[in-house]
Amino acid sequence: FKLYMQTKLSNPHYPPEIQAESSLINFTVTEEGLGDQLLTLVVSKERPDLSQKKVELIQQQNEFKIKLKELEKGLLERLKNLEGEFLEDIDLINNLENSQKFSLEIREKVQIAKVTEVKINEASEFYRPTANRGALIFFVMNELYKISSFYMYSLESFLDVIIRALKIVENEYIEKFRKENEALQATEKQEEFNEESSEPKEASEEAATEQPTKVSEVIKEPVRELTPKELKERIERIIDTLTFCSFNYVRRGLFERHKIIFSTFLCLRILERSKKLKSEEVSQFIQSRPYLNQINMPETVKGYLNETIWKECKSFEFIPDLSELCENLDQEHLHWRKWFLEEKVEDIDMPKKYKDISEFHRLMIIKAMRPDRVSSALKIFVSNALGSQFIENPRFNIHDVFPESAASTPMFFVLFPGVDPTKDVEEIGVINNKSIAAGTLINISMGQGQEERALNLLQECTQKGNWIFLQNVHLMESWLKSFERKLEEVIVNSHPDFRCFISSEAPPLPEMKIIPEAILQRCIKIANEAPSDLKANMLRAMGHFSQKNVDHSSKPS
Repeated sequence: FKLYMQTKLSNPHYPPEIQAESSLINFTVTEEGLGDQLLTLVVSKERPDLSQKKVELIQQQNEFKIKLKELEKGLLERLKNLEGEFLEDIDLINNLENSQKFSLEIREKVQIAKVTEVKINEASEFYRPTANRGALIFFVMNELYKISSFYMYSLESFLDVIIRALKIVENEYIEKFRKENEALQATEKQEEFNEESSEPKEASEEAATEQPTKVSEVIKEPVRELTPKELKERIERIIDTLTFCSFNYVRRGLFERHKIIFSTFLCLRILERSKKLKSEEVSQFIQSRPYLNQINMPETVKGYLNETIWKECKSFEFIPDLSELCENLDQEHLHWRKWFLEEKVEDIDMPKKYKDISEFHRLMIIKAMRPDRVSSALKIFVSNALGSQFIENPRFNIHDVFPESAASTPMFFVLFPGVDPTKDVEEIGVINNKSIAAGTLINISMGQGQEERALNLLQECTQKGNWIFLQNVHLMESWLKSFERKLEEVIVNSHPDFRCFISSEAPPLPEMKIIPEAILQRCIKIANEAPSDLKANMLRAMGHFSQKNVDHSSKPS
């Protein structure tokens, strides 16, 4: 008798009696292991020829091993049942010779296969930076649960993001290739027209009977074999697209106050991994470890700095470029005081010696001396390092998000005061021929007595390909376990047109868990929080008007 138990919880806690009587095996993927998995995925999409060759080699080598085992087993069996003298059994001797010959052939093929495998691995390694970036992003995503219990993500859903990013790049290259091909065809037609205008009629008729092979006729699809320069450019494009697609996937499910945190941590991790930032400096910036030795503040700086700020500045002494910061604060106290009292210090140059320091060291000084301006300084830092798209928060548009959903991937709306996702769901439903009036969109506001009805309608919708919207599920915390199990059962053989929408309020405290972890990991999370400042309000208001609406406006521009 053997008993195997498995949990979906990322960080489970078992009672001591279970831990004492069982062997716990941690199957959590490591960043290095995930990098290898993603490399296989990327190569299978970008270079299916290499991926297929590798699979064939593995199968071939397995067949060789099986064949050698069979020969060895057969020989041992014949030797075991041998009667009489060994040298008198001619069939056995011939079998031995044939086996030896076949064994040598197999060993030669194995050596050739090993050389081929090395070449395939070398070609695959060109895509290693893409896989490493994907693994880095996933582990940054997985740390977000420390901020809020709502931020749960599964590897399965993240793989869909990677595949989507690869398709975007592939489509870009196909479109680029199509335009180049059209331009080439236009050039050929122009050349033919010029030749026909200059040549005699007889020569033109003879040329018409011939069918020369033209470049535009030969090229039918994008060439997979790229030059080293083109391959490098393509990999860089994949990395950029993968980074932004992953960021966008996470960002739309984050609360407004947490978006800058995610942008910053992602930026710092990328710069640290690319050796542009030192780990100890990043650690000091995040943790703000204080200076523990006794301090003596000069009288010149006491007028505008307090002891806490001075300790922060003293803690930078291990950084070569900032080792003399405190001395300079004393020597150039008039310039530093003027800078310190500025309203927006992130936009003002620092005094003399520290005018040309790196942007990250400048950020560290701002965090130490003017913590009230850190958010603005972080936005500038991230924008310069990764791009403005990692700072700007576009208006939520369900038409952009819906294509990412599937029958097995529900959409989870976080409820906020003044924001109702029902209108968005009904709007996208009309486009897809789903409506409440037709009975193809079921809208249930969860409450007492709705439990069985919701589960039955969920089953029905998965079979017929209808949509179901379960609102306010946070009110039915005890029922959510039943919903989780039912959802897992019905989506296995669900209709491809089926969609499930869920809405819930955020928990009052970040560590509180209302929604089961498996549901949060499976869903596309959307936190369409109401704007809190004038700029965000203006962007949201303008977002209601498409370019088509603007172009058809009768008002003068």
